[in-house]
Amino acid sequence: MENNKETFNVSVILPIKSMMIIGFDDYFEKCINSIKNQKVGINELVIVHSDETSLVEFLNSYDFGDINVKKYQWEGEANYAMQVNYGVGVAESEWISLFEIDDEYSNIWFSNVQKYTKSYPETQGFLPLVIDVDERGVFAGFTNEATFALNISSEMGVLTNETLHTYQNFQISGMVIKKDVFVDYGKIKPSFKLTFGYEFFLRLTYNSVKIMTIPKIGYKHTNMRTGSIFWNYKNGDEGLTENEVKFWIESAKKEYFFTGERGIKYEPQEV
Repeated sequence: MENNKETFNVSVILPIKSMMIIGFDDYFEKCINSIKNQKVGINELVIVHSDETSLVEFLNSYDFGDINVKKYQWEGEANYAMQVNYGVGVAESEWISLFEIDDEYSNIWFSNVQKYTKSYPETQGFLPLVIDVDERGVFAGFTNEATFALNISSEMGVLTNETLHTYQNFQISGMVIKKDVFVDYGKIKPSFKLTFGYEFFLRLTYNSVKIMTIPKIGYKHTNMRTGSIFWNYKNGDEGLTENEVKFWIESAKKEYFFTGERGIKYEPQEV
Protein backbone atom coordinates (compact mmCIF):
# COMPACT_ATOMS: atom_id res chain seq x y z
CA MET A 1 0.00 0.00 0.00
CA GLU A 2 1.44 3.36 -1.05
CA ASN A 3 2.17 5.63 1.93
CA ASN A 4 -0.56 3.82 3.91
CA LYS A 5 -3.19 5.12 1.48
CA GLU A 6 -6.27 3.10 0.72
CA THR A 7 -5.62 1.00 -2.38
CA PHE A 8 -7.89 0.47 -5.36
CA ASN A 9 -7.60 -3.01 -6.86
CA VAL A 10 -6.32 -1.86 -10.26
CA SER A 11 -3.27 -2.63 -12.38
CA VAL A 12 -2.01 0.22 -14.56
CA ILE A 13 -0.64 -1.13 -17.85
CA LEU A 14 2.11 1.02 -19.35
CA PRO A 15 3.63 -0.09 -22.68
CA ILE A 16 6.84 1.67 -23.70
CA LYS A 17 8.21 1.29 -27.22
CA SER A 18 11.27 3.51 -26.92
CA MET A 19 12.72 6.39 -24.92
CA MET A 20 14.03 7.95 -28.12
CA ILE A 21 11.30 10.56 -28.32
CA ILE A 22 11.56 14.28 -27.74
CA GLY A 23 10.96 15.09 -24.06
CA PHE A 24 10.83 11.47 -22.87
CA ASP A 25 12.31 12.16 -19.42
CA ASP A 26 9.84 14.98 -18.73
CA TYR A 27 6.85 13.02 -20.01
CA PHE A 28 7.82 9.96 -17.97
CA GLU A 29 8.32 11.87 -14.73
CA LYS A 30 4.93 13.56 -15.08
CA CYS A 31 3.10 10.33 -15.87
CA ILE A 32 4.67 8.49 -12.91
CA ASN A 33 4.04 11.44 -10.58
CA SER A 34 0.38 11.37 -11.62
CA ILE A 35 0.25 7.82 -10.19
CA LYS A 36 2.18 8.75 -7.05
CA ASN A 37 -0.19 11.66 -6.38
CA GLN A 38 -3.41 9.63 -6.54
CA LYS A 39 -5.76 10.08 -3.59
CA VAL A 40 -5.96 6.27 -3.45
CA GLY A 41 -3.08 3.95 -4.25
CA ILE A 42 -2.99 1.45 -7.11
CA ASN A 43 -2.35 -2.26 -6.73
CA GLU A 44 0.49 -2.36 -9.27
CA LEU A 45 2.11 -0.64 -12.25
CA VAL A 46 2.87 -3.13 -15.02
CA ILE A 47 5.46 -1.81 -17.49
CA VAL A 48 5.95 -3.75 -20.73
CA HIS A 49 8.97 -2.26 -22.47
CA SER A 50 11.19 -2.91 -25.47
CA ASP A 51 14.73 -4.28 -25.16
CA GLU A 52 16.26 -0.91 -26.10
CA THR A 53 19.41 -0.77 -23.94
CA SER A 54 19.04 2.85 -22.88
CA LEU A 55 15.40 2.26 -21.90
CA VAL A 56 16.22 -0.85 -19.86
CA GLU A 57 18.95 1.03 -18.00
CA PHE A 58 16.66 4.01 -17.43
CA LEU A 59 13.86 1.90 -15.96
CA ASN A 60 16.22 -0.11 -13.77
CA SER A 61 17.64 3.07 -12.23
CA TYR A 62 14.39 5.06 -11.94
CA ASP A 63 13.01 5.79 -8.47
CA PHE A 64 9.33 4.78 -8.52
CA GLY A 65 8.91 5.52 -4.83
CA ASP A 66 6.30 3.36 -3.12
CA ILE A 67 4.59 2.24 -6.33
CA ASN A 68 4.49 -1.54 -6.73
CA VAL A 69 6.23 -1.80 -10.12
CA LYS A 70 6.58 -4.91 -12.26
CA LYS A 71 8.72 -4.64 -15.39
CA TYR A 72 8.57 -7.04 -18.32
CA GLN A 73 10.88 -6.86 -21.30
CA TRP A 74 9.11 -7.29 -24.63
CA GLU A 75 11.06 -9.40 -27.11
CA GLY A 76 10.89 -8.56 -30.79
CA GLU A 77 9.41 -5.54 -32.51
CA ALA A 78 7.57 -3.25 -30.11
CA ASN A 79 3.84 -3.17 -30.76
CA TYR A 80 1.36 -1.20 -28.63
CA ALA A 81 -1.52 -3.68 -28.79
CA MET A 82 0.66 -6.73 -28.16
CA GLN A 83 2.44 -5.05 -25.25
CA VAL A 84 -0.88 -3.98 -23.71
CA ASN A 85 -2.36 -7.46 -24.12
CA TYR A 86 0.68 -9.06 -22.52
CA GLY A 87 0.59 -6.59 -19.63
CA VAL A 88 -3.07 -7.32 -18.99
CA GLY A 89 -2.32 -11.05 -19.08
CA VAL A 90 0.21 -10.81 -16.24
CA ALA A 91 -1.75 -8.22 -14.22
CA GLU A 92 -2.98 -9.41 -10.82
CA SER A 93 -5.88 -7.04 -10.15
CA GLU A 94 -9.62 -7.12 -10.67
CA TRP A 95 -9.44 -3.92 -12.75
CA ILE A 96 -6.91 -2.71 -15.30
CA SER A 97 -6.21 0.75 -16.72
CA LEU A 98 -4.36 1.55 -19.96
CA PHE A 99 -1.75 4.29 -19.73
CA GLU A 100 0.70 6.06 -22.06
CA ILE A 101 4.03 7.67 -21.16
CA ASP A 102 3.05 11.11 -22.49
CA ASP A 103 -0.24 11.24 -20.56
CA GLU A 104 -1.26 11.97 -16.96
CA TYR A 105 -4.00 10.83 -14.60
CA SER A 106 -5.91 13.40 -12.60
CA ASN A 107 -5.13 12.82 -8.90
CA ILE A 108 -8.83 12.10 -8.27
CA TRP A 109 -9.23 9.58 -11.09
CA PHE A 110 -8.90 6.27 -9.26
CA SER A 111 -10.70 7.48 -6.14
CA ASN A 112 -13.63 8.51 -8.35
CA VAL A 113 -13.61 5.19 -10.19
CA GLN A 114 -13.57 3.32 -6.89
CA LYS A 115 -16.65 5.25 -5.74
CA TYR A 116 -18.44 4.60 -9.04
CA THR A 117 -17.75 0.86 -8.88
CA LYS A 118 -19.65 0.80 -5.59
CA SER A 119 -22.52 2.99 -6.82
CA TYR A 120 -22.84 1.28 -10.22
CA PRO A 121 -21.84 -2.37 -9.61
CA GLU A 122 -23.29 -3.48 -12.96
CA THR A 123 -20.86 -1.23 -14.86
CA GLN A 124 -17.78 -3.05 -16.14
CA GLY A 125 -15.82 -0.18 -17.63
CA PHE A 126 -15.29 3.50 -16.81
CA LEU A 127 -14.01 6.20 -19.15
CA PRO A 128 -12.39 9.43 -17.95
CA LEU A 129 -13.43 12.78 -19.30
CA VAL A 130 -10.22 13.49 -21.23
CA ILE A 131 -8.59 16.86 -21.76
CA ASP A 132 -6.53 16.77 -24.95
CA VAL A 133 -3.41 18.92 -25.28
CA ASP A 134 -0.79 19.28 -28.00
CA GLU A 135 2.88 18.49 -27.38
CA ARG A 136 3.38 22.05 -26.08
CA GLY A 137 0.69 21.45 -23.45
CA VAL A 138 -1.81 23.77 -25.16
CA PHE A 139 -5.49 22.80 -24.81
CA ALA A 140 -6.83 21.06 -27.93
CA GLY A 141 -10.25 19.76 -26.88
CA PHE A 142 -12.17 17.18 -24.88
CA THR A 143 -12.78 13.47 -25.51
CA ASN A 144 -15.37 11.01 -24.13
CA GLU A 145 -17.79 13.85 -23.27
CA ALA A 146 -20.15 12.91 -26.11
CA THR A 147 -21.95 10.32 -23.96
CA PHE A 148 -23.63 13.31 -22.30
CA ALA A 149 -24.71 14.95 -25.59
CA LEU A 150 -28.30 15.07 -26.77
CA ASN A 151 -29.10 12.64 -29.60
CA ILE A 152 -25.73 10.85 -29.29
CA SER A 153 -26.23 8.60 -26.28
CA SER A 154 -29.57 7.00 -25.46
CA GLU A 155 -28.58 6.65 -21.79
CA MET A 156 -26.90 9.65 -20.20
CA GLY A 157 -23.19 9.04 -19.68
CA VAL A 158 -23.26 5.47 -21.05
CA LEU A 159 -21.36 4.36 -24.15
CA THR A 160 -23.56 2.19 -26.36
CA ASN A 161 -23.10 0.38 -29.67
CA GLU A 162 -25.63 2.73 -31.23
CA THR A 163 -23.65 5.73 -29.99
CA LEU A 164 -20.48 4.42 -31.60
CA HIS A 165 -22.14 4.12 -34.99
CA THR A 166 -23.08 7.78 -34.70
CA TYR A 167 -19.88 9.17 -33.19
CA GLN A 168 -16.41 7.62 -33.16
CA ASN A 169 -14.25 9.90 -31.00
CA PHE A 170 -13.74 7.97 -27.78
CA GLN A 171 -10.41 7.43 -26.02
CA ILE A 172 -9.25 4.05 -24.76
CA SER A 173 -6.28 5.45 -22.79
CA GLY A 174 -7.06 6.09 -19.14
CA MET A 175 -10.10 3.85 -19.10
CA VAL A 176 -10.59 1.41 -16.21
CA ILE A 177 -12.12 -1.93 -17.10
CA LYS A 178 -12.46 -5.30 -15.44
CA LYS A 179 -9.56 -7.53 -16.42
CA ASP A 180 -11.82 -10.53 -17.10
CA VAL A 181 -13.95 -8.48 -19.49
CA PHE A 182 -10.89 -7.22 -21.37
CA VAL A 183 -9.56 -10.77 -21.74
CA ASP A 184 -12.84 -12.62 -22.37
CA TYR A 185 -13.86 -10.34 -25.23
CA GLY A 186 -10.63 -10.66 -27.16
CA LYS A 187 -8.31 -7.86 -25.92
CA ILE A 188 -7.00 -5.28 -28.43
CA LYS A 189 -6.47 -6.52 -31.98
CA PRO A 190 -2.87 -5.93 -33.16
CA SER A 191 -3.93 -6.12 -36.81
CA PHE A 192 -5.86 -2.87 -36.52
CA LYS A 193 -4.27 0.47 -37.39
CA LEU A 194 -5.52 3.70 -35.89
CA THR A 195 -9.03 2.49 -34.98
CA PHE A 196 -8.06 -0.32 -32.58
CA GLY A 197 -9.76 1.47 -29.67
CA TYR A 198 -12.91 2.12 -31.67
CA GLU A 199 -13.14 -1.53 -32.76
CA PHE A 200 -12.58 -2.62 -29.14
CA PHE A 201 -15.42 -0.41 -27.90
CA LEU A 202 -17.72 -1.67 -30.66
CA ARG A 203 -16.97 -5.25 -29.63
CA LEU A 204 -17.66 -4.63 -25.94
CA THR A 205 -20.88 -2.68 -26.41
CA TYR A 206 -22.16 -5.19 -28.96
CA ASN A 207 -21.84 -7.77 -26.21
CA SER A 208 -23.73 -5.61 -23.71
CA VAL A 209 -20.72 -4.59 -21.62
CA LYS A 210 -21.76 -1.45 -19.77
CA ILE A 211 -19.24 1.40 -20.08
CA MET A 212 -19.76 4.74 -18.37
CA THR A 213 -18.02 8.09 -18.67
CA ILE A 214 -17.33 9.71 -15.30
CA PRO A 215 -18.23 13.41 -15.65
CA LYS A 216 -15.05 14.87 -14.17
CA ILE A 217 -11.66 15.48 -15.78
CA GLY A 218 -9.80 12.24 -15.16
CA TYR A 219 -7.04 12.16 -17.75
CA LYS A 220 -4.77 14.43 -19.77
CA HIS A 221 -3.92 13.09 -23.21
CA THR A 222 -1.11 14.44 -25.35
CA ASN A 223 -2.76 14.51 -28.76
CA MET A 224 -0.67 14.19 -31.94
CA ARG A 225 2.75 14.17 -30.26
CA THR A 226 5.54 14.01 -32.81
CA GLY A 227 6.40 10.36 -33.41
CA SER A 228 3.27 8.95 -31.71
CA ILE A 229 1.08 6.29 -33.35
CA PHE A 230 -1.50 8.78 -34.56
CA TRP A 231 1.09 11.33 -35.64
CA ASN A 232 2.87 8.70 -37.74
CA TYR A 233 -0.33 7.68 -39.44
CA LYS A 234 -1.10 11.28 -40.27
CA ASN A 235 2.35 12.70 -40.99
CA GLY A 236 4.97 9.95 -41.10
CA ASP A 237 6.04 7.47 -43.73
CA GLU A 238 2.88 5.44 -43.07
CA GLY A 239 0.65 8.48 -43.39
CA LEU A 240 -2.98 7.68 -44.09
CA THR A 241 -5.22 9.62 -46.44
CA GLU A 242 -8.73 10.64 -45.45
CA ASN A 243 -10.12 7.74 -47.49
CA GLU A 244 -7.81 5.31 -45.69
CA VAL A 245 -9.01 6.59 -42.31
CA LYS A 246 -12.59 6.01 -43.46
CA PHE A 247 -11.57 2.52 -44.55
CA TRP A 248 -10.28 1.67 -41.06
CA ILE A 249 -13.45 3.03 -39.44
CA GLU A 250 -15.62 0.94 -41.74
CA SER A 251 -13.34 -2.06 -41.18
CA ALA A 252 -13.85 -1.71 -37.43
CA LYS A 253 -17.61 -1.78 -37.95
CA LYS A 254 -17.28 -5.08 -39.82
CA GLU A 255 -14.66 -6.64 -37.53
CA TYR A 256 -16.12 -6.27 -34.06
CA PHE A 257 -18.40 -9.31 -34.38
CA PHE A 258 -15.27 -11.45 -33.96
CA THR A 259 -13.12 -12.11 -30.91
CA GLY A 260 -9.36 -11.83 -31.03
CA GLU A 261 -8.09 -11.92 -34.58
CA ARG A 262 -11.34 -13.19 -36.12
CA GLY A 263 -11.28 -16.35 -34.05
CA ILE A 264 -14.81 -16.88 -32.76
CA LYS A 265 -18.01 -15.24 -33.92
CA TYR A 266 -20.37 -14.08 -31.21
CA GLU A 267 -24.03 -14.96 -31.21
CA PRO A 268 -26.04 -12.09 -32.78
CA GLN A 269 -27.78 -9.82 -30.32
CA GLU A 270 -30.34 -7.09 -30.76
CA VAL A 271 -28.80 -3.61 -30.67
